[in-house]
Amino acid sequence: MTEKAAQVDAAESQSMLPLLEHLARAGRRAYLNEMAPGGLRPRHLIALRLLADLGPQSQLGLAEALSLDPSNVVALLKELEERDLVLRRRDPQDRRRHIIELSFKGQDEVVRSLARGVAVEDHLFAALDSDERATLFELLRRAVGTASPACSSDDTPAAD
Repeated sequence: MTEKAAQVDAAESQSMLPLLEHLARAGRRAYLNEMAPGGLRPRHLIALRLLADLGPQSQLGLAEALSLDPSNVVALLKELEERDLVLRRRDPQDRRRHIIELSFKGQDEVVRSLARGVAVEDHLFAALDSDERATLFELLRRAVGTASPACSSDDTPAAD
């Protein structure tokens, strides 16, 4: 094997992106299997979880938090409203704006989705002990925090 071929082999053996992609696909499949037929899609759950974490948001604020174009958020919110998971009301301070908040049904769905997520994670990360899982979580959290906008734009919410 030439020196250049050895360098390529070494670089490929340390490449994390294929592993992360494989794990993401496996996790997405397992998570979707945990959901009821006709259940919510990942982008719906991401929006619900953001509302649970951030509280009521303006429609524009939610679009920014989701890194989505505001026109895409309108369709997403329509789907969530049809399922009675969010409430959309006019902002009393500015009647041109809408405020979005979780309904009681939406709050329940967030709790159920978190439980399903824990079950999937337990399966995906069964080979890791609790300290290793905590370390992995912290490393991924830090990596996500430094991801460029090009890496974290519409990819996450739309990947379903």
